[in-house]
Amino acid sequence: MVASRSARERKAGVEAGPLATVKIDVGADQQFVYKVSCTVCTAKGDRAWSTYRPGEDNGYMAAMDRWIFHLKEKHPDADAPCLVYLPEAQQRLHERRVARESGA
Repeated sequence: MVASRSARERKAGVEAGPLATVKIDVGADQQFVYKVSCTVCTAKGDRAWSTYRPGEDNGYMAAMDRWIFHLKEKHPDADAPCLVYLPEAQQRLHERRVARESGA
C-alpha cells in the first residue's frame, strides 16, 4: 500500500524534529517535492530558511540531507530523529562532489 501525501508529510515532519515544518508539493514532473522549513532561521527577507532549491533534486533524501546539514551547522544542540543519518548524508554529499569534479 502506498502512503498518502499527508502521511508522508507527517512522517517526514517527525523525522525532521521540532524545529521543522514539512510540506510536500507535486512538481511539474508529477514527483513529490519536499520542503523542510526551519521555524527559527530566516532566508531572504522574512521567509523561513528552507531546503527547497529550484532546479535541484528536492526528493525526500535530498531535502532531508540538506535539513540534517542545516541542523548540524545552525542548531548543533538540536535533537531530531533524522540526525542518526548524518554519516550517510555526509557520504552522499562526498559522492556528489566527487562525481561533479570528475565531470559526471
